Amino acid sequence: MPILDDSVFEFFSHSPDQTRRLGIHLGGYLGQGDVVCLEGNLGSGKTTLVQGIAQGWGALDPVSSPTFMIVNEYRRADRERLYHLDAYRLQNALDADLLDFDRMLNQGPIVIEWAEKVKAVLPESYLWINLKYTGMEHRAMMLTSQGERHEKIIEKLRRKIYGDF
Repeated sequence: MPILDDSVFEFFSHSPDQTRRLGIHLGGYLGQGDVVCLEGNLGSGKTTLVQGIAQGWGALDPVSSPTFMIVNEYRRADRERLYHLDAYRLQNALDADLLDFDRMLNQGPIVIEWAEKVKAVLPESYLWINLKYTGMEHRAMMLTSQGERHEKIIEKLRRKIYGDF
């Protein structure tokens, strides 16, 4: 367990709605080139969090898990795109690179479920969220930023949820 600092934010969710609300706040801070990496077992809340992220970002499309499609693309009224990548079925990071990862990065934010499988092709800056099932509707989330841009996103989330302290 890392020592908490400005690049780390720990959040405990007590319901799927609370997980979704955290995602809504996070989605409102995302822009082109941002990468959110989700790690956690089946049932840990990854897709629920992505539903909130897409809503907060302003997606017009409903969110579903892209397990079989691998990448879902969500639109916003201003024609921006949010990419939702599910790396579960990918064999390695090279498969992700073949999906034209760079093009996606240049067009909008990317949220990656099972991101640990494609870590080798991630940009230098990203937000890593480890989700853990801790009870029937409870989830523990550890958000860790890699890079200044994502550290600022964590700071905004911390202030939004806990206020100034």
